[in-house]
Amino acid sequence: MQSKEEPRRIAFFEKYLSVWVFLCMILGILISLHLPQIPQWLTQFEYAQVSLPITFLIWLMIYPMMMKVDFTSIKNVSNNPAGLYVTWIVNWLIKPFTMFAIAWIFFFIIFRSLISEELARDYLAGAVLLGAAPCTAMVFVWSHLTKGDPAYTVVQVATNDLMILVAFSPIVALLLGVSGITIPWMTLILSVVLFVVTPLLAGVLTRSLVIKYKGIDYFEHQFLTKFHHTTIIGLLLTLVMIFSFQGSVILSNPLHIILISIPLIIQTFFIFFLAYLTSKKLKLPHEIAAPAGMIGASNFFELSVAVAIALFGASSPVALATIVGVLVEVPVMLILVVIANRTKGWFIYA
Repeated sequence: MQSKEEPRRIAFFEKYLSVWVFLCMILGILISLHLPQIPQWLTQFEYAQVSLPITFLIWLMIYPMMMKVDFTSIKNVSNNPAGLYVTWIVNWLIKPFTMFAIAWIFFFIIFRSLISEELARDYLAGAVLLGAAPCTAMVFVWSHLTKGDPAYTVVQVATNDLMILVAFSPIVALLLGVSGITIPWMTLILSVVLFVVTPLLAGVLTRSLVIKYKGIDYFEHQFLTKFHHTTIIGLLLTLVMIFSFQGSVILSNPLHIILISIPLIIQTFFIFFLAYLTSKKLKLPHEIAAPAGMIGASNFFELSVAVAIALFGASSPVALATIVGVLVEVPVMLILVVIANRTKGWFIYA
């Protein structure tokens, strides 16, 4: 019975991810100040505006996530599609556009006296990249903590990954075009191929082969555990590298970290409650409603960071904005986990 299960706890590195991100920011800044030759040397390894060292680290982050996605679960979508409809509509028809609107209001109106118009455009671009990339990885953690239906969460993640392949590029191009930024289509598409398609295919292939020769029990309880900290390690190393490029930007504009955080946090709470309360209105069970809210509220920040670097460079304010998204996401999502767990009674229907 569910009630006899041990309390579900988040892994140590995941629980304190924001602390590690902050420490990586400090370490990266120190490197930029005292060992500037390191980031200068790393900039030599680029191809088509894509940093090869960062590409490797991004793959290191995403590959373990993709192995967890069981795409055969898509065939069960028709069993209870309402939760999926909520996820799809919120993620792709609402979230990118509300992110654009909220960020535009703050960066161009409320913070107009604090940042230049050029920086406002850059920060808006970073916010758009976050808003157009709903989460595919940490959702498994949030779903676990809210006792979400694991099979349903897999379907949500799987279909979300498929939609990213076709919807991410045009949505980003549309919104960044509206904000006055020209999109290099080939670079954007290359980024999606490198950071979604390639690790996705590698993950699916690995999953299929290991299960075929070793069985599902070995895959889930032994093979996946070998990659338990790979994603976090890859993320932290990526952040050290990125912040080593961002040192001068951060030190010259420390207040901007807070300014970028404000619209991102507001957007996160708004999207969560929109999906969560819509699910309640549709009388969906809590184990479906909670993950539906979480997947929209959180972001596929690995992809956002990667595309920002590929499009605008690792030292750009756009990349900084996406990194701020990483910095604020975990503490905010943990707050939403608490809210979801404390409001479980809302989903007991007569």
